[in-house]
Amino acid sequence: MGSKTVRLVVSDTEGGAPLPVHTAKWPLRLSEQVTPGAPVPERAVEDLVEAVAAANRTAARWGASGPLAFATAVVRGAPNRQEVLRAVREGTGVDLCTLPGDVEAELTFLAARRWMGWRSGPLALLDIGGGSLEAAFGRGRLPDFAASLPLGAARLTHEYFGDQDPPTPEQIRALRRRVRHQLRDVAARIRWEGPRTAVATSRTFQQLGRLCGAAPGRHGPFTDRQLSSIDLRGAIDRLAALPAAERARLPGISAPRSVQSLAGAVVAHTAMKLTGLKTVTICPWALREGVLLRHIEDGPSWWAEISRLNAKETDATEPVPLRVAGPLG
Repeated sequence: MGSKTVRLVVSDTEGGAPLPVHTAKWPLRLSEQVTPGAPVPERAVEDLVEAVAAANRTAARWGASGPLAFATAVVRGAPNRQEVLRAVREGTGVDLCTLPGDVEAELTFLAARRWMGWRSGPLALLDIGGGSLEAAFGRGRLPDFAASLPLGAARLTHEYFGDQDPPTPEQIRALRRRVRHQLRDVAARIRWEGPRTAVATSRTFQQLGRLCGAAPGRHGPFTDRQLSSIDLRGAIDRLAALPAAERARLPGISAPRSVQSLAGAVVAHTAMKLTGLKTVTICPWALREGVLLRHIEDGPSWWAEISRLNAKETDATEPVPLRVAGPLG
């Protein structure tokens, strides 16, 4: 469950790789209903419960086992997170979990490493969601460090652009200053490490890559897709000159994400500049695949522990630590 949709992926994992056999999504656009730092509204919770119930029924029709169900930053950062998770559990029987941001970064790194293979060497990862930016670096299966920052495209659009469409140059400069300030330490670490390969995941990067000339999705996931900081800088100028409705006519920019596309481009370009990454490879695997890979490679016990801790927290008056023993928790 992300900032825009509830997405279901049913995968065949017999061969050790999560190969999708069915996908479905239910658009909720929670990021448009939830002010950063504010509770998830009651109506949005009801919509979420309905969507999770529909996804669970669909999974059952495909004969899938119990879902690995998780919500990202839009719920994780809400002050009524426990109430949201409890409502979903009571309304659907599904234990919807939230993962700490750095664990999301670790799992996304695992997915990118498996997709790129060992030939990629020391690997840097960037992932822009609706509520947060994840970054990681590592030389092996798991990252040496991972971080999550409140620099998501939807969050920053709300905070800096408001109802101004298109935003003013000063609003864009203010946003860029925010990203530079918050990303400074993480970027310095990646720059110091000097990664051999840089990878970007998420719909934000996929759409920006298409805008900058990468092959469309119909060419399949194995087509090489690159995004350069130079092309991205030009894309910012194109996006900034247009209101959201007209951005949706550009290659790769979908209507639901057109409002936040400019903020996403600013975050992406600033992150690449600060980290010294001139080009990134767009990776089709991300957090969902990381969760599935961890489930395949390390067994179901780690997810059972996450579910147990989340369930315990929703029933507790004091927060329960959600770090899980093991290499990724």
